[in-house]
Amino acid sequence: MSVSERLAKINSIFYPKSIAVVGASARAGSVGNDVLKNLVKDFTGTIYPVNPKGGEILGLESFTSLTAIPGSVDLVVVVVPAKAVPGVIDQCREKQVQGIIIISAGFKETGREGLERERELTKAVQEAGIPLIGPNCLGIINPEAGVRMNASFASKICDEGSLAFISQSGALCTSVLDYAEARRMGFSKFVSFGNKADVKEVDLLEYLADDPKTKVIAMYLEDISDGKRFQEIASKIFWEKGKTILCLKSGRSAEGAKAVSSHTGSLAGSDRVYDALLTQSGVQRVNSVAELFDVASLYTTQPLPKGRRLAIITNAGGPGIMATDAAVKAGLKLAEISEATKNDLRDKMPEAASLRNPIDVLGDAKNDRYEAAVASIMADPNVDMGMVILTPQSMTDVDKIGEVIPNVVKNCGKPVICSFMGAADVQKGVDNLLAGGVPNYSFPEAGIYALGEAVKLAEYQQLGGREYASLTDCDVEKAKQVINDFLGSDKEKYLTQADCRALFACYKLPLLASGIAKSADEAADIVAKIGTKVVMKVMSADVVHKFDAGGVLLNIEGADGARAGYAKIYENVAKSVPGAKIDGILIEQMAEKGVEVILGCNRDASFGPLMMFGLGGTLVELLKDVSFRLAPMWRSSAEKMIREIKAFKVLDGYRGAPKCDLAAVEDTLLRFSTMMINHPEIAECDINPLIVHAEGKGCSVADSRVMLRRK
Repeated sequence: MSVSERLAKINSIFYPKSIAVVGASARAGSVGNDVLKNLVKDFTGTIYPVNPKGGEILGLESFTSLTAIPGSVDLVVVVVPAKAVPGVIDQCREKQVQGIIIISAGFKETGREGLERERELTKAVQEAGIPLIGPNCLGIINPEAGVRMNASFASKICDEGSLAFISQSGALCTSVLDYAEARRMGFSKFVSFGNKADVKEVDLLEYLADDPKTKVIAMYLEDISDGKRFQEIASKIFWEKGKTILCLKSGRSAEGAKAVSSHTGSLAGSDRVYDALLTQSGVQRVNSVAELFDVASLYTTQPLPKGRRLAIITNAGGPGIMATDAAVKAGLKLAEISEATKNDLRDKMPEAASLRNPIDVLGDAKNDRYEAAVASIMADPNVDMGMVILTPQSMTDVDKIGEVIPNVVKNCGKPVICSFMGAADVQKGVDNLLAGGVPNYSFPEAGIYALGEAVKLAEYQQLGGREYASLTDCDVEKAKQVINDFLGSDKEKYLTQADCRALFACYKLPLLASGIAKSADEAADIVAKIGTKVVMKVMSADVVHKFDAGGVLLNIEGADGARAGYAKIYENVAKSVPGAKIDGILIEQMAEKGVEVILGCNRDASFGPLMMFGLGGTLVELLKDVSFRLAPMWRSSAEKMIREIKAFKVLDGYRGAPKCDLAAVEDTLLRFSTMMINHPEIAECDINPLIVHAEGKGCSVADSRVMLRRK
């Protein structure tokens, strides 16, 4: 089945002309009764209850089987026990239905037997070419006028809107529906897809990409089925279709982290992979249902900001200060109100009103003062976005203020949000705001958070450099041979820093002059050839932390220094790691001064190479100041990885220090990423430290290790 044919069938799930409910029941409170009742209440098409006993259910004639239905059936909703599902699928194939929703549980969530049952189910529907949503799901809702389909056991249908919501969790869906109703938010499509035995999140994304009713897509996910396809589809939706995608992804805890030998492996838990994937896909991640709706209510009603300059209009000083503090934390800037705007406001505001941002219209402000202030401030070219705060005073005409604000801002082309603080006293005004398409937040901080996220989203949409690095000066074939030679007949092999050099040279990574000594005299000869101060490092797979074991000596010079250093390393390692097998001493040119960073990669089983960048050295695992991306990387990804770490200022000339050669680090990251993509045998790799020199002077690989593993 082609992609277009499959999408057409998925469309039939959302826009069926006829629906059969297999497992329909006359027993009140049963799932089969609730699903049928929901459809009878709203659905405008034909409904066929299916129950082996026949008879009448909720005023409709029921049929003993699907095949007994005289007309065609577009969508089948299944609520029978899991063991009866295969027989239903056979009837669906015979009836040539377009789509299936299986609400029934009893599949992979129950254990091995259920998993096998689900595999058979997937095989059957895919052979039949019938898209399946579920099993073990709540169902789907399409509230669009003319359809009004609630094919779920949620208690009621949602309002129509421009937000599509898809979720792996059915239980969460019922809470989301209730939460959305309280915030007067509607949906274009609402999907619980449960175990995703067939139709997965990527299929739903692909369908929603061209859904004219959907402006924003929100997801609750526990995992992602196909990272590469997800990134391809989501990126297209965000950067080409201009639709926003939000994701609430569970599983942020550190328990998912895999303990491995490299720094990268110890820092890269499973959640880091999802962070990287979502970022590279243009998906904005949120941490809670509340955050999801805070930003979704803004994105579905307001334009994205064109800058970071915020104007705050308030009738109370305290909330204005709260909003200011939140704005600074969110990376926003308080707009400088122009003199022309101030002069205009002086004629309309009391003398005691503050015309500095936050603009305080005073506690006795009514709708006329709010209207004048909002109109004037939002017309100021120095303002990119606005927040209007209201605290209910005895003289405040809250409901009228809620009416005038939407009318004032509807054509300003800038996002405007409100925080009518309170509950019962402001409800009428809030209702008027929401009816006019202006989102309201109970407290300023939540609204400021949403504006901050909107700024990030707008800036990310303008991201350039979204092309993969194309390196033509790498010797891929030689690198393959190097890897094969090292592995030989072994399934796994650890490469010391000296071993890594042959591989890194194929990708023109910035190596220092070096040699390997297996005697004190050889050490003296190598130092003489290098001709500068050197660092001496033990070569041993048994010594993971060389510095801690005394296996690294710095600033060694001259033949006598080399001989003494050689002996000293053997002595130190014998004490720290008794019995360690030493393969020799690596002697390497001392790099120029610079900032130590780490480049790393850990190969994720599902999504491939996960690249890491951060401050390097011995404290990397303690500080955990690192950023991640999946390979292959865009050119812009390398730049953003570097700038994302908290200590970026150290690389950017902190306190008068020279700026580091960031271009050289970006190039090294892209070469490293390319190497990881080309050679799946590289399971883990650290370059720590990579010493970054002053601008224009490049960087140097000072230490490294690689774990090779055959597939």
